[in-house]
Amino acid sequence: MKPKVLLENKQLEVTLTRLCYQLIEVHNDFSNSVIIGLQPRGIYLAHRIQKLLEGILKKKIHCGDLDTTFYRDDFRKKELKPNKTNIDFIIEDKNVILVDDVLFTGRTIRAGLDAMLAYGRPNDVELLVLVDRRFSRNVPIQAKYIGLVIDSIETQNVKVEWEETDKKDRVTLIDK
Repeated sequence: MKPKVLLENKQLEVTLTRLCYQLIEVHNDFSNSVIIGLQPRGIYLAHRIQKLLEGILKKKIHCGDLDTTFYRDDFRKKELKPNKTNIDFIIEDKNVILVDDVLFTGRTIRAGLDAMLAYGRPNDVELLVLVDRRFSRNVPIQAKYIGLVIDSIETQNVKVEWEETDKKDRVTLIDK
């Protein structure tokens, strides 16, 4: 079956802009808020959100990359490659927006929460995802900011492509 395009170019741009304004409604000028993208693919969304917010607010927004490899519950079952963590700011007592591209089972987010605590105890943690596959959770995780909600089955994959790595911005639903 041919992949179904869920978002591309202008639709994705509008979705990201909407997410930024939702963040501004809650976090105002981001003076006590930071963004952390989950490796490997959540970092592209996090940095896009950061750039858009900096353009809207005309100020620097802290954004980091977090590797969850050694906090995953399937670490010993899969051959996983560690990624680089880059958090060069304090998260202690900050409001953290944890960012990932797709929320599926919730296991990566759970690992991200555990990994994040190695860098301090935040005041609050919220989750932002581009795509929420809502009927697939294995752990009770829910995003506060969602670009797109889809209903999909286990045999389908959501593929998020980014200009930075894939030479195009697109989200597709693919049958395995």
